[in-house]
Order: sequence, then structure tokens, then C-alpha cells
Amino acid sequence: MERSVSYLWKEPGAPAAYRTAVSLHGHTNQSKECLSFISDYAKDVGLLRWALAREERRARKKGGVRVDFLNSYWVPPLSARTAYDLEAEQIHEKLRLTSLVSLTDHDSIEAPMLLRMLPESAQIPISLEWSVPHNGTELHLGIHNLPVKSANAIVKELTAYTARPHDRTFLELLVTLNKHREVLIVLNHPMWDLCRVGERHHKHAVSSFLAKFGQFIHAFELGGLRSWEENQRTVDLAAGWNQPVISGGDRHGYEPNACVNLTNAATFEEFVDEVRHGMSHVLFMPQYAEPLAVRFIQVINDAVRAYPESPLGAKWDDRVYHPGREGIEQPLSALWKTPPAYITAVLSIFRLFESAPMQRAAQAFKRPQQQLRLKWSREAS
Repeated sequence: MERSVSYLWKEPGAPAAYRTAVSLHGHTNQSKECLSFISDYAKDVGLLRWALAREERRARKKGGVRVDFLNSYWVPPLSARTAYDLEAEQIHEKLRLTSLVSLTDHDSIEAPMLLRMLPESAQIPISLEWSVPHNGTELHLGIHNLPVKSANAIVKELTAYTARPHDRTFLELLVTLNKHREVLIVLNHPMWDLCRVGERHHKHAVSSFLAKFGQFIHAFELGGLRSWEENQRTVDLAAGWNQPVISGGDRHGYEPNACVNLTNAATFEEFVDEVRHGMSHVLFMPQYAEPLAVRFIQVINDAVRAYPESPLGAKWDDRVYHPGREGIEQPLSALWKTPPAYITAVLSIFRLFESAPMQRAAQAFKRPQQQLRLKWSREAS
């Protein structure tokens, strides 16, 4: 196996030996992003818990609508074309390499299918991020480069499994996907307890998942929006299972993916073949060294910014959906006249982080000298 990680701010010459950079795991406005994390965080933050309880009482009194974060979602701001161009331009301008871009919306292939209608992006792989319930939590698999003729049928089966999970069905689906030699299966952000079930429970769920199905997983993802510490745990996990690590930006806003893969592959199929044979060179871009909290706030600011040209609506509450009185999802803008004052106040605080003084202050928390320690048992000295 050939596995390595580089950092562009430390090794500016790292891309010179390669012809292509691959951007994996980015989201578009075809992706539905669940809001259940709000109620989860509210359990730990008293002020937020109080504010949400107050708004829930008000919503029931005024409109008979129960606040339901589990069945609510927001939509990222970038169109498929804008997301594709953003990733390709970073690779062309900063690395001077040919680009391969794989967009992975949640349980949807609409974005790549739309892009394949355009001459300049006709070869984009058909990919998605598949939600996989397992052992009381949820894991995400990046499924890249589905076969064109059967992509829609395969996605229909994947989403049917998510709605009614069963180990036997899941194994059959993985076997089918793995038989397609051009398909890449990645365990996305494996050490992120995204359902907040607790670190011990999550680690047990990942271990049991890999014990049952690990032979069909081709790589573990290092996340461009995950912390140094979490990515190090992913490296350790990959070493324990003798698996390669691969890049995954998980971009939701206007910041391009903070890590990419370097390769000499000319096509996505050739890149998949490399990874399946254990070859992967992850390159972290300079934005990864910036403070993670500030980068998360920037994603929020990107999400709530006004976009007059957006077909989904100019205001942020046009792009957040919640079940109405009859249970049919509607944009929040149709359920209230104006956003609650406390939400407006919180968003105003977030916007302060875009000011020059706040940006300068954030540099005190920058960690440019940090790096991930790669040490696989078979390669250890």
C-alpha cells in the first residue's frame, strides 16, 4: 500500500509530481440537511433550550404547528454548477492540476445527473452520501461513480434500505456495489458521533459495522470540516483495519473543500482503481489550518446569506423547511411573518465574525504546525 498525507502550507511542492487532484464529498442545494442537531444541542445549553421551548409554545398557540426538528431540514446555498465550478477552480488555480470532482448530496444524485447534461461536466461521477442506520445510530457512506444505466435503480434500493434497514439487505447491497469495479465506497467521517449517542456507543457501532461489512469499504475519510484530533482518530482506525485514508471536504458553503486527493489518474475510474489497491495521497489545503470554529461559523453565514438569484428563495428562511399544520413540508417563510427576534440576534452575532478585527483575532488560534501522524502496523519502524 502507498498511503500519505501532505499539507500545502508546509509542502508547496507536493502537487508537482501529480497530474490530477480529486475533490470528494461536497453538497449542493439538492441536499436535505437535517435540523435534529438543534434539539440535541439544546439539551446541553440552557438558554437555547428555554428559547426553543418558548417558540414551541408560541407556534402551537398561533398556528397549531408543533416544532419538529427531526423532520425539518435546510438546503445548502450552492447550485450544482456553482459547487462544481468552485471545486474545479480551487484545483486549477491553487494546484495547477487537472480536476476530478465528485459531489455527494444526502441520498440524492440529482446534482451529478443535472451536471452530466452540460458538455463541460458530462463526465462527472454519479455519487451520493448514503445514510445508513446501524446499531442505534447513523453512519454515512460516500458512494462514488455509480454505473450510469443503473444509477437511479440503485439509489432507489439504497433509500429503501435507509427507510427499512436490515443487515441481510445491507450486505446484499454492498456486495452488488462492490462488484462494480468502478464504484468507490468510503466510510465518511467515521469517528464523528453525529447522532450524539455518546462516544462509547458510537465507537462500538463503528467497530461492529466494520466487523460485519468492512471488507466492502474501500477507504476511511479524513474530513475537511473535522478537527485535527478526530481525523487523527480516523487515521488510527484505518491503521487498525489496514485501510487507506482518503480526502473528503464535506463542503456545505462557499469555502472549497479543505482537503483533496493527489493522483496521476486521468479518469475517475482509474482513481477508484488506485484507492481499491490501497494507494491514496491526501493533501490538506491552507484553509484547514484555520480555526475550525470560525470556519463553521462561516458555513452558517453562507447558509443564511441572502441570494436574490436563488431559485429556492432569496432569504434563508425560504431555504429551511418544516412540516406545516397538515404535516406537509413548507419553507419557514410561509409559516411566520418574520423570524423570531432571538434567531435574528444570534445570526447578527455570527455575522460579526466576518469583520476584519474578528478575523485577525481568530488567527491567534490557528494551528499551522499541526499534522496527522501516519503509522500503519505493517509499515511501523
